[in-house]
Amino acid sequence: MKKKILANDGISLLGKDMLEKKGFEVITTKVAQNQLVEYINKHEISGLLVRSATQVRKDIIDGCPTLKLIGRGGVGMDNIDVAYAQSKNIEVINTPNASTNSVAELVFAHLFTGVRYLHDANRMMPLEGETQFNELKKGYANGVELRGKTLGIIGFGRIGQAVAKIAIGLGMKVLPHDPYVKEAVINLSFFDGQELSFNVKTVSKDELLSQADFITLNNSAQKGYVIDVAEFEKMKDGVGIINLARGGALSEQALLEALESGKVAFAGLDVFENEPTPSLHILMHPQISLTPHIGASTTEAQDRIATELAEQIVTLLK
Repeated sequence: MKKKILANDGISLLGKDMLEKKGFEVITTKVAQNQLVEYINKHEISGLLVRSATQVRKDIIDGCPTLKLIGRGGVGMDNIDVAYAQSKNIEVINTPNASTNSVAELVFAHLFTGVRYLHDANRMMPLEGETQFNELKKGYANGVELRGKTLGIIGFGRIGQAVAKIAIGLGMKVLPHDPYVKEAVINLSFFDGQELSFNVKTVSKDELLSQADFITLNNSAQKGYVIDVAEFEKMKDGVGIINLARGGALSEQALLEALESGKVAFAGLDVFENEPTPSLHILMHPQISLTPHIGASTTEAQDRIATELAEQIVTLLK
């Protein structure tokens, strides 16, 4: 009898094909959260694959005796009771390497958007571009370049280092902070085969906050806010801030206050304190560039995620 894998938040065709060739049955039906226990038991599911949308808590872990593996497509496992699942001898896996480049590139999508007002221009041009073209042009006349500026990177693991690589390529100075990393070698590979290496040392959080022109949050799970009122007070006036880490890493109320005071010039958010129903004040703010938690949502990342999951599943459930 084939072991069944429920990919409740989807899986790329590449990963699905890999698993099916190894004798697994892959189900891609989207099951509602409150119906998961019943569905898993009815279909005798061995492995449950999720992204950020599906919660895997104690009720599922206790209520589904056939479940042997829980897989998270991505890095963070905030939506899974990992320790409890492991205490019940359920394997818990994720894909920490697969989405690194995609997340890092989205950081810069938000940065470029913020410094050139694209988030606001894309809202206003359809509404007023026909009648207020020159006024809009004047309103967006004070853009700035990223080259030569200082980027503060909070969290200097895989994603933080990938962000640094892009920043160095753009001619930016990087100031990373990470309590667990003292330094890292950043390797840049070019189209003609040349390579350059940079030894980058981390700095204190206060040094980063006081010197950075832009700050990006790329740290892993933490307790409490990484950026709150006290941190905003230490920043340069007119700083730009990007959060692709966790919604709970940045105080949205403190951000709104910092935007209103001019301390922060713009923000880019891919994650929110209240998902999937972010604050309307955040969603409507003209100085915030918004994406709906899509850091890993590229074709390349999804293929790598599916491949990493499939390889681990084959090994663990063979």
